[in-house]
Amino acid sequence: MKRNPIRGLLLALVVVAGLGCVWQLQKRIDGIQKATATQADNLTIRSGRLLKYMSLEYSPLVAAMYWTRAVQYYGEKHRLHDSNLELLWPLLDVTTTIDPHLLPAYRFGAIFLGQKKPAGAGEPERAIELLQRGIRENPGEWRLYQDLGNLYYLDLRDYAKASTAFAEGSKNPQSYVWMKIMAAKIAAEGESPETSYFLWQQIYETSKDPAIKKNAEEHLILLTATLDMKAIDQAAEQFERQSGRRAARIGELVEAGFLRSVPKDPEGYPYVLGESGKAELNLKSPLLEKMLLAK
Repeated sequence: MKRNPIRGLLLALVVVAGLGCVWQLQKRIDGIQKATATQADNLTIRSGRLLKYMSLEYSPLVAAMYWTRAVQYYGEKHRLHDSNLELLWPLLDVTTTIDPHLLPAYRFGAIFLGQKKPAGAGEPERAIELLQRGIRENPGEWRLYQDLGNLYYLDLRDYAKASTAFAEGSKNPQSYVWMKIMAAKIAAEGESPETSYFLWQQIYETSKDPAIKKNAEEHLILLTATLDMKAIDQAAEQFERQSGRRAARIGELVEAGFLRSVPKDPEGYPYVLGESGKAELNLKSPLLEKMLLAK
């Protein structure tokens, strides 16, 4: 059976035309993405009440779309290493006004807002406002008190308010027992590496956002090093009480039986004793710079 040459030619023209359209579409998408990255952030409608009125029974769907946009906005800014997150609050404000029961927008939105730049927007006051709104609209959600306590403790270092937030959340019969323990521990001690480690661990385990998990993981690594050095210092104090002098190197603590071996930091570099006899990070360790920047 012979092929129709005209039919074949028409098919080839259709394919070429289709490829041309795809190419033009891709150019348009690339242009939009480039404009988004280089031009000022913009949000056409910033009134959550207006959008809620306009969306009627579709409010939950519209709120979910705005929350998705907020997550994408945050993620894209991180990908571009752009710390300007001025559109984040308007997006979260609109989202939670349209649907006041969209819990992820409060919980993870507060983390996006509260953390220092470049990890977050550096707007802890806005984060508090967002969480307090969430608590008013969802009084039975004890996790929002946990997030508020984390914010006061980790970002603002206001230990009195952090303790109060954990205590309030612990009144919910569905809350975990550690909420009450955290409230008492923070009220008595303020900041401690053990408490900080536990809170960052909770953030790491409950967050689904890759950027938040990575940030929490980095804090946990530094806190692991802090706790290691605290244990070495305790061994050095025992050595001093027994021998009447400070150890000059960690090997002496091992030889005296106060440590099993020379401990290494999470990057695999052995800790050292400084001139003061206190444990320090090895000068070659990549954690040294991160530790200094975190202070």
